[in-house]
Amino acid sequence: MSTSRKILSLCITLVFMAVQAQAFPGASAPAQQSAQAAPAAGFTKGTVIETMNAGGYTYVQLETDGQKQWVAIPESKVTVGDAVELVAGMEMHNFKSKSLDRTFETIIFSQGLLKR
Repeated sequence: MSTSRKILSLCITLVFMAVQAQAFPGASAPAQQSAQAAPAAGFTKGTVIETMNAGGYTYVQLETDGQKQWVAIPESKVTVGDAVELVAGMEMHNFKSKSLDRTFETIIFSQGLLKR
C-alpha cells in the first residue's frame, strides 16, 4: 500500500472515530476510561460466533483461525455462522459499553460489512 493511501486510510479512520464517539451514546468516552486506541490493519474477517444489537449498533464476536475478536458496526443483519469481512477500524482496550453494561477487553470499531 502506498504512503499516500496509508495516510488517507488513517485520516478516514480518525474521522470515523470522531463520529463514532458521538454516535455511541451508551459508551464511555475514551478520555473517561483507561482505554487505549490503535488502528486495526486492513480488514477484519471471520465467522460470526455471537452477535447482539444495542443503541443502533451490532456487536459481533468473530472467530478467525481459533482467535476470537469483538467488533462493533452500525446495526446490521448478521447471524451466527455467517462468514464476514468488515472494514478496518480502531481497536480499543478495556472499552466500557454502558448500553450493554459490559467491558470488552478489546473491541474494534468498524464502519461495517465489506462482504459476507
